[in-house]
Amino acid sequence: MSEQSRYDAGMQVRRAVLGDAHVDRANARKTDFTEDFQDFITRYAWGEVWTGDGADRPTRSMLTLAILAATGCEDEFAMHVRAARRNGLEPERIKEVLMHVAIYAGVPRANTAFGIANTILAEEQAE
Repeated sequence: MSEQSRYDAGMQVRRAVLGDAHVDRANARKTDFTEDFQDFITRYAWGEVWTGDGADRPTRSMLTLAILAATGCEDEFAMHVRAARRNGLEPERIKEVLMHVAIYAGVPRANTAFGIANTILAEEQAE
């Protein structure tokens, strides 16, 4: 697959998973300093990993949530809670992911992630 094809496929998946508004904001904030990084994550995170045949999007969302919660990447975790909902993940599945995080990565990490996810899910219900 060419670099351009990988970028195009990545952008399509990135928009589907994160939403047009998020991707448009990220593109609008690009600078000469960050442009190569944005291109890199579009081609490889979205154009390679998220388009692979090995797992469906809900499974990829669960993996991503677990890793981000376990490593304390709170901003990325919040973004991916929204993405997981867009990918069809029910709150119960998100809760199960975070219960695993509590056991395997620690209660404090899971506690923080539960708080973030709870806020996002409450906002979603209010809409």
